Amino acid sequence: MSQQAIRAGSFTPSAPAATAFGVLVAISFCHFSNDLLQSLLPAIYPNLKIALGLSFAQVGFVTLAYQITASLLQPLIGLFADKRPTPLALPLGTLFAMAGLCVLAVSHNYAMLILGACLLGVASSVFHPEASRVARMASGGKPGLAQSVFQVGGNLGSALGPLAAALIVVRSGQTSLVFFALFALFSTAVLWFVARWYRNHGIARLAAATRSLTRDGAFPRSTVVTGITILLVLIFSKYFYQVSLTNYLTFYLIERFGVSVQASQLHLFMFVAAIAVGTIAGGPLGDRFGRKYIIWFSILGTLPFALALPYASLFWTGPLTIAIGLILASAFPAIVVYAQELVPGKVGAVSGMFFGFAFGMAGLGAAVLGLLADRTGIETVYKICAFLPAIGLLAAFLPRIERPQAD
Repeated sequence: MSQQAIRAGSFTPSAPAATAFGVLVAISFCHFSNDLLQSLLPAIYPNLKIALGLSFAQVGFVTLAYQITASLLQPLIGLFADKRPTPLALPLGTLFAMAGLCVLAVSHNYAMLILGACLLGVASSVFHPEASRVARMASGGKPGLAQSVFQVGGNLGSALGPLAAALIVVRSGQTSLVFFALFALFSTAVLWFVARWYRNHGIARLAAATRSLTRDGAFPRSTVVTGITILLVLIFSKYFYQVSLTNYLTFYLIERFGVSVQASQLHLFMFVAAIAVGTIAGGPLGDRFGRKYIIWFSILGTLPFALALPYASLFWTGPLTIAIGLILASAFPAIVVYAQELVPGKVGAVSGMFFGFAFGMAGLGAAVLGLLADRTGIETVYKICAFLPAIGLLAAFLPRIERPQAD
């Protein structure tokens, strides 16, 4: 390959470009920044509930506003990016997160709280499909690994959000969210350099990878429809259950065991930290053994721990939530890459669809579970949600579209 071709970022299926780990680390860091800022919202729910006199249902609808804003826009932005790549959308989109946190810092009524949540949703809607495209561009033939590196940054950000809220926001007050808004500016600068690589190298790399995937022709329509439908149902199962923990674990621990707000947020931190660890394992394992098997194990494997959680003591609640986070999180990188390979050439649209649907299901779950908690109690919510991972049995019907990697 000529030096000119290398500079252009082009490659052929027989000589794939190397994995661009520098780009993956940069986009993972920006995912860390994005999701840390996003996770501050649910982390401060206990404080906002007291300060604004919110019901569980109102808390759930704040999450719904955030998640629905993101879920409706993400597929559209991904589809647009497939047709007309826009590298500068990445740094510009981060500014919405900064604006959202500034609004939340001064929110003293429910309407402003909803507005701040929606601005955070817009930031996610721009970031996730475009950043997922960049991860695929930089994968160098290891898409599962690339998705895991990309997503683990977000999970680490989600893990540190409750911890940051416990250490800073709870102590310094709601206005301290402005400090975190300034963190978005640094992320914007990093994304500026990522956007330059995207424009100069990434677009050509993604086009070549798409040609490699489609050289044997497209999958039959029935295979695509079956695969996408089952994956979306599994996303419903995964995120409805996951939001019961990310949104309401603090309330559950406070109500059932009488722990402090800060102690409950530390438990939430352990859960989302376990999600981060599970995510980094799921992608490479999918590359090695086949994504269908990782999806099957991840969602269905959560079931025994989920069933035990509502009846566990405070001591055992920690280990159970950690186990749930580790196992459940390994599914999403495998699901996204499986869908991308099922519909090659539509990386942005597919990524936007699945990230958007995940956000939508999390938002809908937060609202529905909030209403249920108001009517029946938070402990009942966990007893009902414990059966959701059983939907993972549907993974058995996923079409086989890949072979495990050889050693």
